[in-house]
Amino acid sequence: MSDFNQPLSGNEMPRFGGIASMFRLPVQLSAQGLDIAILGVPLDCGTSNRAGSRYGPRQIRAESVLVRPYGMATKAAPFDSFQVADTGDVALNTYNLEKSIGIIESHFDEVLASGAKTLAMGGDHTITLPILRAQAKVHGPLAVIHVDAHADMNDHMFGESITHGTIFRRAIEEGLIDPKKMVQIGLRATGYAADDFDWARQRGVRVVPAEECWYQSLEPLMQEVREQIGAEHPVYLSFDIDGLDPSVAPGTGTPEPAGLMTSQGLEVIRGVFGTNLVGADLVEVSPPYDTTGNTALLAANLMFEMLCSFPGCERRD
Repeated sequence: MSDFNQPLSGNEMPRFGGIASMFRLPVQLSAQGLDIAILGVPLDCGTSNRAGSRYGPRQIRAESVLVRPYGMATKAAPFDSFQVADTGDVALNTYNLEKSIGIIESHFDEVLASGAKTLAMGGDHTITLPILRAQAKVHGPLAVIHVDAHADMNDHMFGESITHGTIFRRAIEEGLIDPKKMVQIGLRATGYAADDFDWARQRGVRVVPAEECWYQSLEPLMQEVREQIGAEHPVYLSFDIDGLDPSVAPGTGTPEPAGLMTSQGLEVIRGVFGTNLVGADLVEVSPPYDTTGNTALLAANLMFEMLCSFPGCERRD
């Protein structure tokens, strides 16, 4: 019998019953004793278009009841490999973005001080900046794998230096990221100028537009990414659900046509296995724009794959 927390089985309690914790895992208020802490960051006052991602963590938890404990393709068994629990949500200041950013950073400081790795669900993409600040205090400049329709490298938006569209520029400027070990996958659609993606490229970031991903497996790309980053350097994975095509993930605030397919998103996350992954997030799920719940269900499955990609996750032959 495993000493690790196990998801509540659908044979013990119907999936439509019970407490809607993430993956039906136990809930605990502290990250003490955990290998990986799952936590929600229900922020959406940093978004520039459609709000609603503050409801993302709640809906992802509700849909996660359909996720079972083992990866049938990868043979991954995360709940037999790590002590994992749902540690609830960060208690934000819903009226003040600047204060909320400080609250998020302090919350993650505490979680990381316990020795746990973090798996966060947003919330809009602004949450990644304070998380990276906390992670960099522990690990130094991070390698980053960033899946998104947008670069999030704007200098300012409406005169504001921190929004969901500026975070990775700030993170590079603050030295939280090693740009030569950063890869952005799925960028696409329209922009304001022909050089919109060039600020990052000029600093060594590898930019993989969506068009370079069309009609092909991304396994070869991820092999190159692993070689670029190396097996030892601390890695952070940030996955914006709008990196996927809105035909498969319509429940998001800034959808863009012609994105990655679900299978490609899975290939990216599975391709992170073999790196020194220290944290990850899944952001920008906005349940009001997908009343079927399918976007949140997809997000829950992607988060399961993230659990499977942390180093030390057991594979069963």
